[in-house]
Amino acid sequence: MSTVKALIIVAVKKQWPLFQLDVNNAFLHGDLDEEVFMKLPSSLVVDPPPSTSVPLVCRLQKSLYGLRQASRQWYAKLSQALCSRGYSSSLNDYSLFTKGSGDSLVLLVVYVDDIILTGTDLAEISALKYSFHSQFKIKYLGSLHYFLGIEVLYTPQGVLLHQKKFIHDLLVQFNSSDCSPVMCPLELHEKFLTDMGELFPNPEEYKCLVGNLNFLTHTRPDLCFVVQHLSQFMQKPCIPHMKSALHLLRYLKGTSDVGVFFNNSPDFSLDVYCDSDWGACPSSRKSVTGFCVLLGRSLVRWKSKKQPVVSLSSAEAEYRSMSKAVAELSWLESCLHERTKHIELDCHFVRNKLSEGLIDLSHTASASQFADMFTKPIVGVVHHLHLRKLGVVSPSNLRGAIRIHTKGIT
Repeated sequence: MSTVKALIIVAVKKQWPLFQLDVNNAFLHGDLDEEVFMKLPSSLVVDPPPSTSVPLVCRLQKSLYGLRQASRQWYAKLSQALCSRGYSSSLNDYSLFTKGSGDSLVLLVVYVDDIILTGTDLAEISALKYSFHSQFKIKYLGSLHYFLGIEVLYTPQGVLLHQKKFIHDLLVQFNSSDCSPVMCPLELHEKFLTDMGELFPNPEEYKCLVGNLNFLTHTRPDLCFVVQHLSQFMQKPCIPHMKSALHLLRYLKGTSDVGVFFNNSPDFSLDVYCDSDWGACPSSRKSVTGFCVLLGRSLVRWKSKKQPVVSLSSAEAEYRSMSKAVAELSWLESCLHERTKHIELDCHFVRNKLSEGLIDLSHTASASQFADMFTKPIVGVVHHLHLRKLGVVSPSNLRGAIRIHTKGIT
């Protein structure tokens, strides 16, 4: 998803059109490199030869949904078709393909069977769509408007990605459509333990809700810290954990149309904010890492994650947080400039990147530290102020928003 968002940001800033394709029955196109047999479907009745009583099986000639090889074989088929047309995959993300240079450039990113196309060469894009249709039977969906449950809203200032429909369906699913909204995703100073209170009687419901909330973090950075917090209790959720998850639904009720905004200014500068909360976990005393990356003042990547080891000091926790942020920055810089950089694994990774000139470290006051929301709950006014500065807004904050209507989707 980081690659998808980076591609959209570049296209918006370069004023390139964004197109969307969907491949019909993608996994059925893969060719099998090995012998695979399957039992006959129960609905298919075949009389066995009279000479044997051994049940019959089928030998597959093509890939099939449900096979472990299916996704790999589909990618092999797709990449072969693209490479035959002169496309090459990025070494930083194999789902990103490019062709051409200078005035003629086409970029393509694939997520299973959904494809986003953009670039400067409209003739090549049209030819590629025709080639795809002849090989795979695609559905051309026009301009990018609804991708992986993410809605795209075009405005004169840029593009807003949001998941309003997904949130609406989620509220209905968990009987929260009529709940009263709240200001913050998590109560201030609220801490969770593994065993706190009575076990929730339906852990599958909790897993389903947290899984859906995790999907929402693709366009809602304000949910990251809470969701990573709640995800730690998937095996044995307690009633207080479920209450906090439902509290998050109340927050979503009042912010359902909020999304991340990508501006169309020509700025391509990279800014990174990182922070840590030392010893934040009351059970393990592990710290929490939080960072966000902005490309041309558009939020492209964010993360909230518990550190894997216990840091012995706040400085060590901050250093580990910076290491994760700089690794992300190094990957993004490599992806944008189509070259690879070795990411060192030693303790001086941040210092090396600082000496190379890739990063510049500076102290950030709490009022301007966007990464705070990825490490701890913050008060409502500051929380919403940070969201506006990060470009996480609702359509009412934007002038001239254009809504695209499709089948059952607004």
